[in-house]
Amino acid sequence: MDRREFIKTTTVIGSATFIPAFPAFAGNSSPQTDGPWFDRSLRWAQLAFVENDPGRYDPDFWLAYFQKIHADGALLSAGGVVAFYPTEIPLHHRSDWLGNANPVGDMVNGCRKMNMSVVLRTDPHATRQDMYDAHPDYISVTVDGQKRRHWANPALWVTCAYGPYNFDFMTSVHKEIMQRFEPDGIFSNRWAGHGICYCEHCKENFRKASGLDLPQTAERLDPVYRKWENWRTSRLKELWLLWDGVIRKQEPFARFIPNGFPDKLETGKYADIFFADQQARSGVIPPWSNGMGAKELRAGLGMKPIINIFSVGVEEEYRWKDSVQNEAEIRIWVAEGVANGMRPCFVKFGAFVYDKRWMKAVAGLYQAYFRNEPYLRNTAPMARVGMVYSEQTNRNYGGKAWQDKIRDHSLGIYHSLVEDHMPFEMVNDRLLDAEHLKSFKLLILPNIAALSDAQCAQLKAFVNSGGSLVATFETSLYDEEGKPRPNFGLSDLFGVTYDGAVEGPMKNSYLKLDGDKADGPYRQVMEGLENAYRIINSVYRVKVRPDLDFPSPVTLIPSYPDLPMEDVYPRKETTGTRELYLRDNGKGRVAYIPGDLDRSFWQLMNTDHGRLLRNTIRWALNEMPIVVVQTPGIFDVAVWRQKNSMTVHFVNLTNPMMMKGPFRDLIPCMARVQIEVPADSRVTGVHLLMSGATPAFESNGRTITLDVPEILDHEIVALDLA
Repeated sequence: MDRREFIKTTTVIGSATFIPAFPAFAGNSSPQTDGPWFDRSLRWAQLAFVENDPGRYDPDFWLAYFQKIHADGALLSAGGVVAFYPTEIPLHHRSDWLGNANPVGDMVNGCRKMNMSVVLRTDPHATRQDMYDAHPDYISVTVDGQKRRHWANPALWVTCAYGPYNFDFMTSVHKEIMQRFEPDGIFSNRWAGHGICYCEHCKENFRKASGLDLPQTAERLDPVYRKWENWRTSRLKELWLLWDGVIRKQEPFARFIPNGFPDKLETGKYADIFFADQQARSGVIPPWSNGMGAKELRAGLGMKPIINIFSVGVEEEYRWKDSVQNEAEIRIWVAEGVANGMRPCFVKFGAFVYDKRWMKAVAGLYQAYFRNEPYLRNTAPMARVGMVYSEQTNRNYGGKAWQDKIRDHSLGIYHSLVEDHMPFEMVNDRLLDAEHLKSFKLLILPNIAALSDAQCAQLKAFVNSGGSLVATFETSLYDEEGKPRPNFGLSDLFGVTYDGAVEGPMKNSYLKLDGDKADGPYRQVMEGLENAYRIINSVYRVKVRPDLDFPSPVTLIPSYPDLPMEDVYPRKETTGTRELYLRDNGKGRVAYIPGDLDRSFWQLMNTDHGRLLRNTIRWALNEMPIVVVQTPGIFDVAVWRQKNSMTVHFVNLTNPMMMKGPFRDLIPCMARVQIEVPADSRVTGVHLLMSGATPAFESNGRTITLDVPEILDHEIVALDLA
């Protein structure tokens, strides 16, 4: 059936929409779910045409590859800076190699025959001289009043994202694409602008909205720049809804899919599906950063599908777009995305293949995911630990020396949790109501400095209802606008009062550990540190006064001279100034760390810092994690529920290149695993999905224990549940 027949035969019963599946092409069928197209497709392929592809690329080659790997979704370049079909819109540049060809139509037809969802890609961020000549007001303008040439291709001009080029011209392009090809959606790359534009339209529109001239600087904390950021977000939302409306008018189940949006919570409100453009790692970011991005998005989108666009090429500063990554690096990046709930989508720049080495790696991954598709249709994460992240703090907090590198606090906590094999989720700080927090026992706040009174009240309610909390540094010391408070908004939870200052950077300062003062429930924070009299301190610390009687297993040794060598000795061996505040609160526990221990851990990677963070988190959790792992390796662990099963994902990060890619090889590790089974379920079978093995396991009450003899990059333990 064609697309219009498909729409006609769709029936709506009550509030549920039932969409009949297209007949599957032989050899490429997969289990389908009720509901719209974006819920069905799990394995995506992106083919990003370059201008000289028409006439030299082989569509049958790509369609055969899509079939081989069981791809059930396609993302294909269509228009914008270059049209890869015979467009009729004036100034919509047809590929100079197009001739009588129609690459978009060929690929769409081929993908439809294989029952694939199809999303077409546009790129509105650049245009050519003829557009400049006809509409100079469409072009972005720099702060000094110059029309902006493209930074990578000086023959092109950069367009203004917030004016009539997008709102008028690209709206016409999207209408034509929908009418010609009836895709399931349109995805726009680089649609959101490249900084402040000083064109006539932006000047006028910003002045109408704010009464101000455009900011002359992109300084994050500048009041005018912050107003511009808010205006930009509103303007892009207006554009998103415009394009989405045009697309839905043509096809009711189609969607506009933006490549990125300034606000993740707003993304969750308006997106039914989202493509996360997290293509690969660069520099010194670890592989788990792909999983971190997935968790941050899911905190706003919930269980809406998130597609992970990953590159088969290198993503470094000098942008070798025709490059090929090492197979091990591709596998570990994709594993991180899938384990953390994303659906993979490889992207190939240019339809001509210079190097085919990546194709075997991707095929192996996709074929394994296809075989195990029912176990990858997750319904909910099962982690009991939530790590709060805050776009609010990132926008509104800073300006002082000790407030630099804000994100390092979160990176330190994230890495410590990965090293501890702790399953956890991210929590959006604007979704702290009881409904969003009901699945969590513990919340971790890595210097979530900017919190409103209402947010503080929600966190207090969480703890008072039996939840636990770990917080660091200046958490809650500022309101939602970044204005300082005289005391912590969570002072009564922490049991301390702000003493008016932040000390640091502290050279040659230490934490004194006293295991004798950590008896009973507090001894857990000293585990593995029993023989350490002292460890290095963090770099900065907030001065506080205790309001309650606290244990004192961790206290301050103040800075003392580090030269000359003869003078290197502590002037005070004991101060009694606590650097870790631990307290019980009904059924919950609260730990407050006044130092920037999380940020210091990320920057220094000191093993004692990591140990103390992990011990404190486990003390506050006050229950066994849902998964307990014994292994010599480093694994990222994620736990999911499906309709009739639960799965535990293990991503093996044990590698000398974990903090600097690419991986050269994959290093197998074994693990002994204990899994807590849901109270209302019974295990009827256990499988190792990626290796295809059926392991022996022991059952003891609500827990099962098994050995996983070898985890190379990604293993999934699947438990069938009755």
